[in-house]
Amino acid sequence: MTTPRLNHAELCRILDDAMAGSRMSETEAAALFRLTGRDIWKVAAAADERREEVVGDTVTYVRNMNLHMTNICKNRCGLCAFGRKPTDPDAFCFTDEEFRERARDAAKREVTEVCYLAGVHPGFTIENYEKMIQTLREEIPGVHVHGCSPDEIAFAAYKSGLTTKETLMRLKEAGLGSVQGTAAEILVDSVRKVICEKKIPAEEWVRIIREAHEVGFKATSTIMYGSVETPEERAHHLSILRDVQDETQVFTELVPLAFLHHNTPLEADGKVTYGSTGREDILLTAVSRLFLDNMKNIQVPWSKIGQKMTQLGLMSGGNDVGGTMFVDSLSRTAGAGEEADFFDPKDMQYLCADMGRKLARRDTLYNILE
Repeated sequence: MTTPRLNHAELCRILDDAMAGSRMSETEAAALFRLTGRDIWKVAAAADERREEVVGDTVTYVRNMNLHMTNICKNRCGLCAFGRKPTDPDAFCFTDEEFRERARDAAKREVTEVCYLAGVHPGFTIENYEKMIQTLREEIPGVHVHGCSPDEIAFAAYKSGLTTKETLMRLKEAGLGSVQGTAAEILVDSVRKVICEKKIPAEEWVRIIREAHEVGFKATSTIMYGSVETPEERAHHLSILRDVQDETQVFTELVPLAFLHHNTPLEADGKVTYGSTGREDILLTAVSRLFLDNMKNIQVPWSKIGQKMTQLGLMSGGNDVGGTMFVDSLSRTAGAGEEADFFDPKDMQYLCADMGRKLARRDTLYNILE
């Protein structure tokens, strides 16, 4: 069912209620996602005011680096331009020494976080993940290892004859610092059937995140928007995250990930011809800030939308720009520009000063370092 368009009075009521502390409904969020014209700026202004109330004027970032062990993936999702079959000519999987070399490179860059990102390799068991985590901690003493989506955890458990909770416990013992809330995409199974059919169902994603909390992990939360989902399905996804956060407080942040369509199977099959728009980027950040009243941090992922749109996101409810990253192969293969590789803190500082905000470096769990 399509949410009807809002008139001026209805929009004002929704925003006034949200600012007064009333919890926004899915229907109201979906209606905000459908806004066009100057009404978008009213939502952005309300979200920016809420951001100021919740976290103040500080914009945060983490000094981090992404490591891509392999692009070989069992899923090869419709929304992904990165995954390959083992027989593809450009498929790769690092040897132990190649992975160790990249860990040393990360150490030279003085990162506090390494984010393990890769395809879900069909041959990996829990031992592969344990070894990667241990290698990172050996080569970068004291580093926080952020990795392992619920989909990877489920598959590692399956390949290793373990429960997902046992798998999480072993990852924690190996030194994993926090869990990635990726593979969420849109937590509506009818959408997942189109964009990521081989990934775990929404209910299983939620179950594993709850188990991560029980084991003692924190996790990020994500939404991949701009492919084939409706505003109502985006709102439902956010509602699921809000419910989980009510129960667990497991999420450190929301990371809204704009869908990049170039070179994806969805584009090749003619199911999409565009990714997200600037209007959608702004509204996703702003509505999330107002809807997720139990989540302190809303990240604006610069590698997906570019640095100028990131600044607009920071003026629409966002308070974090993610990390320096140094490399984001996933975004570049889907059409992101060269600036998807590295965001210099000097450039972050320039953008923050330009809009009257201050920049601070944080660790993965949002403790301010400087």
